[in-house]
Amino acid sequence: MTRLEINKTALEHNFRTIQSWMERHQRSWCVVIKLLCGHEPTLTALLDMGIRCFAGSRLMNLETIRKINPNCETWYLRPPALSQIDDVVRYCNVSLNSELSTIRALDAEARRQDKKHNVIIMIELGELREGILPGSLIKFYESVLALENIEVWGIGANLGCLHGTVPSVEQLMQLALYKELLELKFKIRLPLISAGTSVALPMVLREVLPKNINHFRIGETLFLGNDLAGGRTLPPLRDDVFELHAEVVERKEKSLTPIGETGEVNPFPSVPLDQIKPGSRGTRALVAIGQLDCDVSGLEPVDSSTQIAGASSDLTVVNLQNTTGSPKVGGFVRFRPNYSATLSLMNSKYIEKVVVEDKKPVNNSTAGAGTTGRRRRPKKQNAPADSNNTNPSEPVTEEGRKLNNDNSA
Repeated sequence: MTRLEINKTALEHNFRTIQSWMERHQRSWCVVIKLLCGHEPTLTALLDMGIRCFAGSRLMNLETIRKINPNCETWYLRPPALSQIDDVVRYCNVSLNSELSTIRALDAEARRQDKKHNVIIMIELGELREGILPGSLIKFYESVLALENIEVWGIGANLGCLHGTVPSVEQLMQLALYKELLELKFKIRLPLISAGTSVALPMVLREVLPKNINHFRIGETLFLGNDLAGGRTLPPLRDDVFELHAEVVERKEKSLTPIGETGEVNPFPSVPLDQIKPGSRGTRALVAIGQLDCDVSGLEPVDSSTQIAGASSDLTVVNLQNTTGSPKVGGFVRFRPNYSATLSLMNSKYIEKVVVEDKKPVNNSTAGAGTTGRRRRPKKQNAPADSNNTNPSEPVTEEGRKLNNDNSA
């Protein structure tokens, strides 16, 4: 049966490595789990590593992590919809916001639920996704500051998720200046500048960021090991957390070019015929994975001698150049999926997902380290908690601290 394997050993290696980078550079982060689509065994594996701060864009998945461990800190990444305000407050400690009407609705709902809700004010820096225009920042913040059940944890930006905009030092310096402007104007302290996603991680390693850019939301680099700006694996991270094992259902020697006239009837692209000499023959295998399950163009065979020839909704055809060691019917062709393919596979009800381990050593240089961006809730008009704290042992909210104390009793 075709299955997607999630390698816990590789995942833990990546987590420990990124955590050690963040500690060394005195930054904090939260783990973005939307790629997992609520897969409980993998979420449990992350919890077993000590991770307690999770971010996602689907409330159902954040609800799942809260059910597994009620003491987790949860961040909602998508601008909240007014129709889901009650669940945003119920399941999320923090949300990213750019609409004043939405924040007012969060304030009203937080009052009904007798709690505080924390927000990051998102600022537009050029990606043209969410974010208020910088010219409206002062008025916007002044309006939010008046809300009794809302606490502003800081400001943030999103770069790289829509148009692939690579963040620059100049753009992130703007965020640092906006933070200083708000602190001087309103005589407050903002503990966080949440400067972006995995795309900004290489800038942390190069030590080119302002020191008060202190928080990141990281998912793809953790799960796939990617350097998004450089288009490579970021050493020493592993790129084999996810591996697709597609079962072979047919294997035969055939012509490598179709017989008869071809047209535009195939809805999915195949390998251009000019890459194959007319009359060529070879061994072809059909594997049980198709475009219904994922974007097959996002799959890369682990064996470099295997070539994807094309795919329909149900099947993928591969050319097997290494005929002696290649799998027979009932065996498996292994693929490494990219981000979009992994997302589709994790979201597919047709694909089995299995958490596995290997025997490669794990980087334990930060064993026992926590995760990510845990903060005490800052008081308005007061100095925040130490922005360099990454200790996961203390819950962020009053209700979380109470649960922690109850569980320790």
